[in-house]
Amino acid sequence: MAQPEVQWVIRERFGVGESPVWDASTGRLLWCDIPAGTIHALDSDGKRRAWSFDEPVPSFGLAQGGKLVVALRNDVVLFDPESGRRDRIAHIEHAKPSMRLNDGKVGPDGAFWVGSMDASSEGRPAAKLYRVDPTGEVRVIAEGIAISNGLAWNAESTLLYHSDSRGSMWLDSWDFDRTTGAVNNRRRLRDNDEASGRPDGGACDMAGTYWSAGPSASRINRFSASGDLLGWVDVPLKFPTMPCFGGPDLRTIYVTSLDSREDGRDGIVKFEVDVPGVPVGVFG
Repeated sequence: MAQPEVQWVIRERFGVGESPVWDASTGRLLWCDIPAGTIHALDSDGKRRAWSFDEPVPSFGLAQGGKLVVALRNDVVLFDPESGRRDRIAHIEHAKPSMRLNDGKVGPDGAFWVGSMDASSEGRPAAKLYRVDPTGEVRVIAEGIAISNGLAWNAESTLLYHSDSRGSMWLDSWDFDRTTGAVNNRRRLRDNDEASGRPDGGACDMAGTYWSAGPSASRINRFSASGDLLGWVDVPLKFPTMPCFGGPDLRTIYVTSLDSREDGRDGIVKFEVDVPGVPVGVFG
């Protein structure tokens, strides 16, 4: 594919900039800085807002009534940005003390899908993928993961993508039922490597293409629904973490990044694409 023009949105160093979300109702981009425990917002007029939590914020999504569903270390909470109120929806106990929640997104079923991460080298990987519904019911979807990542759904809501960013660095897909949130027929699409970009955050476009951040290769990869590498976009970020589709027509891809420890390669970038992205889900 032809390389699009990549533009800077923000040149700023975040510990781990992650979970970019486009809020179409307000026309603003939101993202989090995991270790800082902060959710940021950038309005269309360039104004910034930020909300601080007292622990890491690995991921979040849009919720009914202008609220956000937010993953913390162990808890999933419903957060009201206007009042600051937080209501705990679910509590998740991890198998190892060093573990926390990680990549999460709201699915087409209105539930919050969130994984955990096991960055230790002790024993077998113990991270899991969970489905948290609006009533607080927690369902374990998958186990034996190192760093759960890459959640995204296709336009028809019939496929769920999921990856592991450590170990064999695989990308899987499942058949998905948007009515019940049930998944089945899990299959391995590909095993990535450091050279081509270990699979981090992902997003889907309306044509069925899966876009995946490859932080070890400083690029955004494009995969077919069967896992074939269709191409990639090189970005000036050293460690891109997740793409999301935004803008009025959902044809702008925004990309967050983690701390490169180098001047000038941190922040958020964007580029335009021909095919719009799949609109994000809303919790509740």
